[in-house]
Amino acid sequence: MAWRRTVLTSVPWILAWVLLLALLPWWLGLPLLLALVAAALLLQHRLAPRHATLVRRALRWGLAGWLLALPRALGGGIPGWGAALLGVLAGYTLLAGLEVWLQRDQRRASATAASPDWPELARAPIGPPAEIIELQPPAWQPASGELPDPQGGTVHCRAEGCRFADGECIEAPGTAGFAQVGFSPQGRWFVACTPDQRVLALWDRQRGRRHQLRGWQLCGWYREQPWLSRHEGDMPLALAAVLGGDAGN
Repeated sequence: MAWRRTVLTSVPWILAWVLLLALLPWWLGLPLLLALVAAALLLQHRLAPRHATLVRRALRWGLAGWLLALPRALGGGIPGWGAALLGVLAGYTLLAGLEVWLQRDQRRASATAASPDWPELARAPIGPPAEIIELQPPAWQPASGELPDPQGGTVHCRAEGCRFADGECIEAPGTAGFAQVGFSPQGRWFVACTPDQRVLALWDRQRGRRHQLRGWQLCGWYREQPWLSRHEGDMPLALAAVLGGDAGN
């Protein structure tokens, strides 16, 4: 409701100001506009924000009234109204430039407040935060007999493959069969390797994905994900990096 009261009280004054400059001779209205421009430029730091807004508003609407008086001074007709249209283009373009120039300090202050200082930028960390990865070594078991399943039940293992309590089977590649099997700490992953450790079978039991990798060794587990290396002593890599994509976290 406050904005309605503001509109109702300001509209009569705006109309009166426009009519005054429209009825005055152009050579009387022009000095008034120039005086408003001088006040906006010279007193911008002394005027209160409310008064500065009133000066700019009076300048905008006063220019409209003065442009209405211009055709009458030029005798009306096409030349007079053509000059008024040119005055609209030139006058309000200059007013827009004046508004931008008057608000330069405000924009500069807001940009300075938004941008951090150089010491803060120098102390800011670069790149992602560092993380220390400690692998939990795999707990290998011989691939023979019944083995406890971390997720419940037992797993029947032999060289040809392993059968889980739910009927799922993991078959060994080739004729060599599996020599060792193991689980991730929470039992999400099942892993098995051949006697020469050249073939590694991985089964993501949560997502139902199976991977068979040649030439990779299981180094350990981190956050329930396998980390692998080519040779002993090499830097371990996550399974996603080995596969060249997302292995499913």
